[in-house]
Amino acid sequence: MSAPLRLAAFAALLAVVFGAAVALGSVGEPDPIGRTAGASSGHAEAEAEGEASGHAETEAEGDGHAQTAAPDASQAVRGLAVSDDGLSLRVDDAELRAGATERLRFAIEDDAGRTVEDFDVEHTKRMHVIVVRRDLTGFQHLHPEQASDGGWELPVRLDEPGSYRLFADFSRDGEPHTLAADLAVDGAADLSPLPPARPAERSDGGYHVALAGTPARAGEEAELRFEISRDGRPVDTEPYLGAGGHLVALRAGDLGFLHVHPVGDDPTFAVTFPTAGTYRLFLQFQHEGRVETVAFTQEVRR
Repeated sequence: MSAPLRLAAFAALLAVVFGAAVALGSVGEPDPIGRTAGASSGHAEAEAEGEASGHAETEAEGDGHAQTAAPDASQAVRGLAVSDDGLSLRVDDAELRAGATERLRFAIEDDAGRTVEDFDVEHTKRMHVIVVRRDLTGFQHLHPEQASDGGWELPVRLDEPGSYRLFADFSRDGEPHTLAADLAVDGAADLSPLPPARPAERSDGGYHVALAGTPARAGEEAELRFEISRDGRPVDTEPYLGAGGHLVALRAGDLGFLHVHPVGDDPTFAVTFPTAGTYRLFLQFQHEGRVETVAFTQEVRR
């Protein structure tokens, strides 16, 4: 073979060997660009899934809100939060001992943290306090004294352990408010199931109280009329808090507070239940100088 031919063959052999080395190198080490592209693709997929999932969750939340929200329901139910409409309820010490009478202090503060001192007189009082355990037992309706610093003080005795709800019910500048906070009573809580709805109940003083009136349906005003008797004879109630009686309605579950208005001078009340569900009604009336309390379970249909 001539020299030129030998040189050409040698060059061809070198080209084959170099090409094989390059091919082996490509197989032996992953392409960093390919790795980055794969990560970007995975990230894009994750973002796409996240956006789709978030969008779906947002739509689901929106749908749920649309299904559960009722017109003006938020205005009918109060007492679901410790702060609302620029006002807050601050309790100094929310931990109490079971069976002990303790001095409870609280204040209503504005959005700047200043203690609010001016309140309207509503139902003959400037502040009404409702305390009830989370299972809707142990109901108390109290009227605190205002301290020199504008806060409020009252003696409270809670006999049973558990979590309680404190409602501060008041009016300011002609607008009603109900703020609520939790109280804790140490010990093992023996929670009670809600009693079934019955047409008549007995008060804590032994009065027979029957509930009559129009059927209760969500979003419609119902008239609740309480017929009170003792030893089989009807009882004429005395004025209590400037009316024929006082009624608090609490929604089972979240303990939403309903402001119930009396009708006339007898224990008859007009109430609009905002949602279907179970409510606990606490009626208070006065007879022979004594305030009686009786509780009813009220089922509200759609």
